[in-house]
Amino acid sequence: MGAPKPTLGFPSRTEAVLALRGQGMHTHAIATRVGVSNSTVVALECSAAHSKKRARRPAEEHGRTVLFPIDILNSLRPAAARRDMHVNALARLIVETVSDDNMVDAVLDDGHLL
Repeated sequence: MGAPKPTLGFPSRTEAVLALRGQGMHTHAIATRVGVSNSTVVALECSAAHSKKRARRPAEEHGRTVLFPIDILNSLRPAAARRDMHVNALARLIVETVSDDNMVDAVLDDGHLL
């Protein structure tokens, strides 16, 4: 499976397809808008329906909080707006992605490699 392909302001084609379907669009219209075939639209929907949902993390269960300086949140606002999401959700998604994909060393590039 390849990396997610940001599409129409969504983090992936799958999320774009699901959002457009949620707006009541038909398969052909979704395919045209996303730039894929009708069968790809159906495949993305099936894949999303069958994928396992990630278990809630303990931090989510216990409501732990990380505070970001307002200037950092403000700098993320344009990216959050392009994705039609709240800036706090984008900050969580960024940290979650870096953690899940073991990308801390690559992102920081500070010489503290394993």
